Formats: sequence, C-alpha cells, structure tokens
Amino acid sequence: MRTRNLSKDRIKVFLFLIPAAALILTFLVIPIFQCGYYSLFDWNGMGPAEDFTGLQNLKNILTNKVFLKAVGNSFTIVALSLFIQLPMALFLAIVIGRGIRGRAFYRTVFFLPYVLSEAITAVMWRILYNPEPSRGFINAVFQAFGWETKAWLGDTSLVLFSIFVVLTWKYIGFHMLLYITGLQNISKDIEEAALIDGVNRRQMLTYITIPLLAGTIRTSVYLSVLGSLQVFAIVWIMTKGGPVNASEVLSTYMYRFSFVRFQLGYGAGVAIVMLIIALIFSITYMSFVRRTEHIA
Repeated sequence: MRTRNLSKDRIKVFLFLIPAAALILTFLVIPIFQCGYYSLFDWNGMGPAEDFTGLQNLKNILTNKVFLKAVGNSFTIVALSLFIQLPMALFLAIVIGRGIRGRAFYRTVFFLPYVLSEAITAVMWRILYNPEPSRGFINAVFQAFGWETKAWLGDTSLVLFSIFVVLTWKYIGFHMLLYITGLQNISKDIEEAALIDGVNRRQMLTYITIPLLAGTIRTSVYLSVLGSLQVFAIVWIMTKGGPVNASEVLSTYMYRFSFVRFQLGYGAGVAIVMLIIALIFSITYMSFVRRTEHIA
C-alpha cells in the first residue's frame, strides 16, 4: 500500500513538472542547440542554412578587434558594477536600514528607477546628456557653474562611464533592497550584544554586519555580473555602440551582425561565445561559493 502511494506521488510530481519542462525545452534548450547549429553556417536568415563553414565563424569572432573591444567594454562594466555600484548600494542599505526618518520614502525614491523600462530610461538620459546646454540638463548645469560642457555620448573617453552612470541610477535601488532585506534578517540581539561588549560601529560593520550579509552579497554579485554581461537596450538606444565602437558591448555586437547586417550565422556564433562566458563565470562562481561555505 505504501509503495503504491509513493508511486502515485511520483506520478503527480512528474505531471506537474511536464509544463515547466516543456517551456524550458521549447524556449531555452532547443534555441540554444539551434543557435549552435546556425553558427556553423554562413547564413543570412533567408531560407535553409546550406553554406557550411564549420568553426570559421568562431575563428573570425575571436580575432575580430571590435569583438575584443566589446569584450573589454563588457568586463569594464562588470568591474565598475562590482567596485562602485554594489558598494554604493550596500552603503545606502546600511544608512536607510538604520532607522533613518523617512526610510520608506528613500526606499521608494531609489527603487523607482528600477521600475522604469530600459527604453524609457535610455531615452530620458539621452535627453539629459544632450551636448547643447539649451537642450541637455546636465550641460546646462555645467554651463551655469562656468564649467566646460561635455559631449557625454560623443566622446570616446566618456561614453562608457556615462552609460555606467545610467546603469547605476537604474539598478542601484534593486541591489539596495536586496541588502536591506539581508539586514532585516540579522538579529538585533547580536548587534546589541556587540555594543554591550564595547564594539564600535565601524568594527560592527566590518566583523559582524558584512559577514552576516555574505549570502546576500554573493547573490547580488552573481546577478550584477550576469546583468552587466547582458546589458543591451540602454546601450543600443543611447549610442548604438558608438562612437567608434567605444561603447560596444557583447549584446550590441551580436545584435548588429544578426539583425542589422543579417549575418545570422556569425551572430549566432557571438551568442554561443556569450553563453560560454556566462557558463564559465557561473560554474566558477558557484564552485567558489560552495568551497567558501564549506570552509566556513
């Protein structure tokens, strides 16, 4: 009787898993294999893929200077996110989560940009970055203070950092809320006991708060890196990867070849390279996290 009930439970679980498995297979697994297949052809998306080139697309991708520039820009955004955006989000979470007056208002203000679509965000900031002071708010402020106005999206040395400012404005509230949630899970008794033992605020932050936030920080880092590697809409709408490929990232490079130049075989190869980079990071990071937790 027990064996029969166990078999029924397994059948129920299997039946409930079928819809999710079908969706994953249809919209994730099969497209990945199709992408890998088309990357082996010189294909423009019209008709069947017949001009087989093997790994030539991959070779061309890895030796293309613009692609290497896109890789560098993508990892620059990753580094800026890890060393500037996330520490800022953590600082805001600690300040707002410490019982500051009006903290609900501040949480709303910082999280609101995350609710906006990337397209709206890009269009709005493109207007703010307008090089003409009469049309661009940022240069109007610079002119009012007597500072030199900048071509924020037209200067190869400024454009990537200008885009990073937009990304930070949009996503810092999301990571801040993650950290606030983590802070709320830390028992106040621990902090009160530390204060009684003579621990000051700086020591509490360094040796108690941040270590107890380790799990939240790991999640935030993981999401930030993968998000930075996939950023597309904001970059494409604001600069289309320009000027002179100064803001080209992996996703805009893939889109350009796939849907602007209609070299879909080449674009599929770029997508596979992006997938490999994301997989390498995910596997390495998860392995590191497991090793750290085991040591702890």
